Amino acid sequence: MIALLSSGSSSIGLIVCIGLLAVCLGFVMKRMHQPNLVAYILIGVLIGPGCLDLIENEENIKQMGEMGIILLFFFIGMEIDLNYFLKGWRIAVFGTLAQILLSVLVIYVIGYFYDWSTARILVLGMVIALSSSAVIFKLLEEKQLMDKKIGQHVVNILLAQDIAIAPILIMISVIGGKSDEGSNAHWLTLVGGLLFIAVIVYVYIKKEIKWIPFKKEVEKDHELQVFMALFFCFAGALIANLFHISEALGAFIGGLVMHAAKASHWIHDAIHSFRILFVAIFFISIGAQLDLSFITTHWKTLSIVLFAVYATNHLINSCILRFYNDSWKDALLGGALLGQIGELSFLICLSAFNFGLLTTYGYDFTISLISLTIVISPFWILITERILLRVENRETNVR
Repeated sequence: MIALLSSGSSSIGLIVCIGLLAVCLGFVMKRMHQPNLVAYILIGVLIGPGCLDLIENEENIKQMGEMGIILLFFFIGMEIDLNYFLKGWRIAVFGTLAQILLSVLVIYVIGYFYDWSTARILVLGMVIALSSSAVIFKLLEEKQLMDKKIGQHVVNILLAQDIAIAPILIMISVIGGKSDEGSNAHWLTLVGGLLFIAVIVYVYIKKEIKWIPFKKEVEKDHELQVFMALFFCFAGALIANLFHISEALGAFIGGLVMHAAKASHWIHDAIHSFRILFVAIFFISIGAQLDLSFITTHWKTLSIVLFAVYATNHLINSCILRFYNDSWKDALLGGALLGQIGELSFLICLSAFNFGLLTTYGYDFTISLISLTIVISPFWILITERILLRVENRETNVR
């Protein structure tokens, strides 16, 4: 851990600083009933170059953050039950497709006036279409909505968005293939994408996989569980890398395989601490990359897109939930819950930047936008709840 951030005694001081901030801000977030990832982003901002400038080696913490997103995707894959999802797949899938298309259209309108490139419009449109599972699951649990109809419908939409990340990343990989690698890189990516799709179809058809090696022995040995889980996670990431596809997508497929092998329960217990650590580092690294001067310089454009994000996501998701036969009150609340941009969008942004589809300006703009929506999300939800409560009280008084 010492080598992650810098070298010498200063790294120990930095770790102590991060630990103290995590405890203090985590306590504040808990009192405010907000997810810890908001605290992690704020920690990154505080220790980053815009404030205290405590990080000497930003590249190392960025690499560890990428490992965090790989582990996060592995856990997301383990938590997805394809059979459960496909029971109500039509509205979730078509709703997600409509959301992506409309989001791209909204960004196209904005980008037209700012002379944005087509690549930036496509990437940003796909970025804003995905909501945050980490934020929403936390809020659903605290508001005791997880077992209610609206909560289950919101979860279905999140599952559709989580699954949508696979074709999105494959598309980015194909569009952004390095020119010096020739057409072979594109074909390799397409083959890898088809291979991953085949694995998903196989998992759905088989429903349960029984060929995990040494399963009985591993279930009785905690140490073996850790290494078995890490093997499937990072083996999937390595295979994805060989096909020029995002490593996180490979980890996602590895998680699906683990879920089908009925190994999710002991894997979750075995590497849950790893997930907390590396995911925290990922969001801290995002916060550390935020350029406060960039935000203040481009606040007008960011504000316009920020409002467009919430208006678009809130409206589209509310309509999707209404089609689920939820009441307008529940649908509007669900739309507010799904209004922010999620952690999966950081991966889209990072992949697009690595493939040259986003310039430095585009990358800074996108991660600033995502972070701002996550921080603002609790206030947007609170305002929506109060408006709905006032409308309900007014209707009651009229009656």
